[in-house]
Amino acid sequence: MILEVKNYSKTIKDKQILNNINLKLTSGNVYGFYGRNGSGKTMLFRAISTLIYPTKGDVFIDNISIINGNYDLSKIGLLLEEPDFYPYLTGLDNLSLLYEINNKKDICHIKKIMKEVGLLENQPEKYREYSLGMKQKLRIAQAIMENQGLIILDEPTNGLDEESVIKFHELIKKLKKDNKLILIASHNKDDLRLLCDKIFKIDAGELMGEIKL
Repeated sequence: MILEVKNYSKTIKDKQILNNINLKLTSGNVYGFYGRNGSGKTMLFRAISTLIYPTKGDVFIDNISIINGNYDLSKIGLLLEEPDFYPYLTGLDNLSLLYEINNKKDICHIKKIMKEVGLLENQPEKYREYSLGMKQKLRIAQAIMENQGLIILDEPTNGLDEESVIKFHELIKKLKKDNKLILIASHNKDDLRLLCDKIFKIDAGELMGEIKL
């Protein structure tokens, strides 16, 4: 998979949110996006996942524009904004409902994903009983459970304890070996350095170049 962001700019109410972003990213790599809060990391991820549309420019996956609606967006896994999980259902039931939208029912597969993110032991608990860290793990599971080729994760280690962060790093390394294209945004430069092949700095909606690893 090749992801290209070409001359992408976004203006909202006369404010420049993203300014002439150009990127070319390929499968089998983990790319980090570093910047302070409000720097444009999340807006860039919203742009790539078509949650916003450009004032000018375009986004292509394998030479197919995703802006004009010709790309299958189910191939993109996204952890960006808090999903609307059902509070009175278990994590397993929530994931199963989402999985069945595009796939056949497969409880064994969902349990496998929950094990990979460290949630299987909490499977009987209702979502409303989940801790902050458990909720974050469920969001990560939702972003990877459909074997998506492009995985976009915004601040994925928020709320995770040290042991869970280590498990998350192992998961990302596995996904990289599976030839996924992985994008991670964080304000923690050291965390990105442990995972990423390249790190881009974003400030005021502009790509400021690569950060040396």
